[in-house]
Amino acid sequence: MYLAWLTFLVLAAEGWAQDDDDGPYRGKLLGKLNSYHHQVTGEVYAVDDWTLLLVNFNYDGTGDDTFFWAGDSARPGPQGFIVPDEHGKTNILERYYNAEVRISLPEGKRVSRLKWFAVYDIASQNAFGDVYVPDEFEAPAPQTAATLAGTGVSSATLQLLDAKTILVPEFRYDGAGGEAYFWAGAGPQPSARGFKLPDEYGYLEPIPAYRGADVRLTLPGAHTLFTISWLAVWDATSRRALASVLLPERPNVPPALTTLHPHSSTLPSCRQLHRDLQVSWEVFGNQLTIQLAGKIGDNEYMAFGISGSSSRSQMLGADVAVASFEPEFQRGRATDYNITALAPCVQVLGQWRGVCRDERLGAQDSNQVFTASRTDGVTVVTYRRTLQPSEPIDREWVTDKPMFVVWAVGALDSEDEPTFHRLWPRADVVLNISQTADHSADDCVEFSVGSSSAATPWETAELFDPTLRVFSFSLGPAGGARGVAGRGEAGGGGAPLAWYVNGQLAPDLQIRRGLHYTFKVFGGNNPHSAHEYHPLIVSVEPRGGLEQLPEAAQRAVRVLAGVHYTRRGRLTATAAGPLCLAAHAAGADPRRAADHATFRAFNRTLQWSCAAGPAAELQVAPNDTWPDLVYYNSFTHAGMGGRIFVVDRPKRNLNKKGNGAALAGSSLALLLLGAAVAAAARL
Repeated sequence: MYLAWLTFLVLAAEGWAQDDDDGPYRGKLLGKLNSYHHQVTGEVYAVDDWTLLLVNFNYDGTGDDTFFWAGDSARPGPQGFIVPDEHGKTNILERYYNAEVRISLPEGKRVSRLKWFAVYDIASQNAFGDVYVPDEFEAPAPQTAATLAGTGVSSATLQLLDAKTILVPEFRYDGAGGEAYFWAGAGPQPSARGFKLPDEYGYLEPIPAYRGADVRLTLPGAHTLFTISWLAVWDATSRRALASVLLPERPNVPPALTTLHPHSSTLPSCRQLHRDLQVSWEVFGNQLTIQLAGKIGDNEYMAFGISGSSSRSQMLGADVAVASFEPEFQRGRATDYNITALAPCVQVLGQWRGVCRDERLGAQDSNQVFTASRTDGVTVVTYRRTLQPSEPIDREWVTDKPMFVVWAVGALDSEDEPTFHRLWPRADVVLNISQTADHSADDCVEFSVGSSSAATPWETAELFDPTLRVFSFSLGPAGGARGVAGRGEAGGGGAPLAWYVNGQLAPDLQIRRGLHYTFKVFGGNNPHSAHEYHPLIVSVEPRGGLEQLPEAAQRAVRVLAGVHYTRRGRLTATAAGPLCLAAHAAGADPRRAADHATFRAFNRTLQWSCAAGPAAELQVAPNDTWPDLVYYNSFTHAGMGGRIFVVDRPKRNLNKKGNGAALAGSSLALLLLGAAVAAAARL
């Protein structure tokens, strides 16, 4: 009896120890391949009941008719079936050397119903290597835990989806905690020695109120379900758990589909700003070295710098570096920017305002790039600048007290200028860069890299009713990843605002050659404003934002409506009407626009505010010289508009691909909504 228990413990330890001692958790170990011929070796893991993972797999590739082979007979033989290779093909196996091979069983087959898995040659009916599936084998699968319940907190039964992912269904939190976080750790009960979990969007700031949301949490860095014992909602102010749940010990779950990136900063101090962004720094004399590391897209930037306010984190007035990597030249950038308005850099009455390079403002770039790299989706840029500003527009990095900073992540436009960010903090961010400060709380962790799915964009409305002659243009939020930015269209996205046409977010329009149309414009008519002045234009170029372009580039764009040239040859907009603007409700978080499954649901949360005065009317009369596809946009800002299909006779289903879905029967409703917006503007 003693020997039986000892054998069980040894086998269990062999299946579990690999997570702690032999590298990352890969699933449940079936065993090592028994090697018979052709140098077949390796370990076989069950990822779940449909997937196997071969680790350090070797095969010399010289078999005549060799496949991955599995079956439920007593031993490997001709009664088995082919398991497709890692590419999903049933081709004869080629050579493998210390490979990691992930393969899926054919439809209807399960690991728990197999007796064996083999590298098998059908011609000779020989197994070159095999492993046997233990009796009563249970493949890794999502597990459950108890519910979160406590002070102002509740949820349904927690689901442990894989080794790093916890789903908290129907999560409710009243928001009354002083400074509440998702919190996890080891030990018999929650304590201050735990660590923050990023929320479902990756932010590390206090969580807001939740009203029955399904919250998907991912454990940061090297943490897994095997290194923690509990999950809690932790109030850092009172240092107590508002609610907590104990997690099962060593749950039999699938491994995570991510791996740890090897990046680790060599600078002495480091702060995790977001799940996908960290900053590290070192002060030496009057020099400050800063390293930004982020899991960002190929054409994205990381912005970091001194807040525009000494009492809180504020973008307006901030002095920031905009860092990115140029793969073509294998070099990094950390360009010095000054934020004089919350808008792209545009000319306002002859002066540049907005997010502008210091050089454009007549100053110098104070940042010197040292090193830069991009590997496996992680961009790292290290740069240096002086603590003391060398020019009046720059701000000072102080070392005698904490200071407020700002950061953001977003896309670069076609001119390599930063567009509106997709990630940014709402809570204050405070750093103390002094060498004598206590940096024991530095919290940087490894980045998790792997496959990730983007939010599905909302359907693009189509205003194709041939009876429509009047279109009403107003402004509203661009909708984040599900809105204009998610469509992936040329010139689309990257702006905080977008055109709402007859109440729809940047829809596709259809107009007919030979007819006359009236575009009623409510985009703002105050030329002193960098962010609320949007004359409407129609052009053959999808980007818009002509005001940002040099004069020669402006002249190269064919504009069909909305501009004229002054006597001095300057391009001037003509269709600027009073501002009618939809905005997020007070207290709403604009970063969570993707929570809404449809534009209609998102639109219901907006609040409209319209200035008095008649609309500017832009008369549009397409003719035979117009191409079949043109664009409406803002004269001042890029990426706010949509497409206009120009036809000789009315057509339907012009864009039946991707997210182009016709809104059949809705033309009258859209027209009434547009009329309501126009009426509100006249009040």
